[in-house]
Amino acid sequence: MKKGKKLYEGKAKIIYASPEKNLVIQHFKDDATAFNNQKKATIDGKGILNNRISEYILQNLNQIGIKNHLVKRINMREQLIKFVEIIPIEFIVRNIATGSLTKRLGIEEGTVLNHPLIEYCLKNDKLGDPLISREHILTFEWLNVIELDWIYNECKRINDFLQGMFRAVGIKLVDFKVEFGLTHESGKTQIILADEISPDTCRLWDSITDKKLDKDRFRKDLGDLIPAYTEVAK
Repeated sequence: MKKGKKLYEGKAKIIYASPEKNLVIQHFKDDATAFNNQKKATIDGKGILNNRISEYILQNLNQIGIKNHLVKRINMREQLIKFVEIIPIEFIVRNIATGSLTKRLGIEEGTVLNHPLIEYCLKNDKLGDPLISREHILTFEWLNVIELDWIYNECKRINDFLQGMFRAVGIKLVDFKVEFGLTHESGKTQIILADEISPDTCRLWDSITDKKLDKDRFRKDLGDLIPAYTEVAK
């Protein structure tokens, strides 16, 4: 499929126009970033693995009724996806305490939470993606209460599915980040999941050894990403 002009470039992906109405082409880069883009590297093959992992997960989510932006994988690095207007909020779902949660609240690393904790961050690199509350979202009308409640429940459904899927292959789903967007088709506006789900956006630990199988390997200099991402893909 012929790519059109570049529409957007983020830290890990590039979005191009496509010949088809309301669809765009998403290209997975090999770039790795951490700490709000302060740490950067190029890791050969990362984009290929994330493309395949995310395709598999999004296809399975679609089968259980969680609508998302994936139409199909085009090649090793690219997907055809629905064009969406991204909601400027990152939804973080936590099952085990680690990362910023332990730093902010002094919770012991590895503490299993009694129930999934869903946090919200404003999607703004210049501000460092600050943590926000439900009240912020409603006050500044980034979403209305019905939309926010719907996304909250979708996050819980996604978490339930992913936990079961990863547990079946010996992996703990520690936490993950997702984004949602608005589609405008046939005069109808709809909210759908509009983000990759991969080791770039999830924390994944080996269920026996707690070995990190995600981007924390890059963040914390724990060794090569590619063998860990390949293990997840397999």
